[in-house]
Amino acid sequence: MAKDTQGNDPAEAAPKDGKKKGGGTIIAVVLLTLLAIGAGGGIGIKVASSVEEAVTSREEANEPVVQASQLKYSGDMVLLSLDPVIINLAAPSDTWMRLETAIVFPNGALENPQIAAAQIAQDIAAYGRTLSLSQLQGPSALQYLRDDLNERAIVRTGGKVSELVVKTMVLQ
Repeated sequence: MAKDTQGNDPAEAAPKDGKKKGGGTIIAVVLLTLLAIGAGGGIGIKVASSVEEAVTSREEANEPVVQASQLKYSGDMVLLSLDPVIINLAAPSDTWMRLETAIVFPNGALENPQIAAAQIAQDIAAYGRTLSLSQLQGPSALQYLRDDLNERAIVRTGGKVSELVVKTMVLQ
């Protein structure tokens, strides 16, 4: 066997008090593990509290504010119901549509509101006869119909009608 410079056998180089070397490494690993657990817990608590604060501030910001409902029209406005318009569609020709509408206009803007209402109803009937059933299907079809009818009413009265309101629409 090989001997070191002092003539001792390396296998017999155990400490004289009977303890093995390497115990300091285990203690260092345990201390570092405890330190990491403590740091992770501290960061977790800090993040959790900041998340709670953020949620609380968002809830406070999103609280519904109760306000008086603001009307689209104010002042002296008139709502005049038109006679129901019953027409058959262009395609399929055996499909009927009943449309009940009303016009909104400033009081005194129309000289003869009943005549204007009859003319608008006539325009609605003429426009409705050009529609097909497929044009009235889908989520945005009613909005397109409202827009087209509003435009026709405004043009017919020279801009004196503010809006044409579709009250009911029945297809059969």
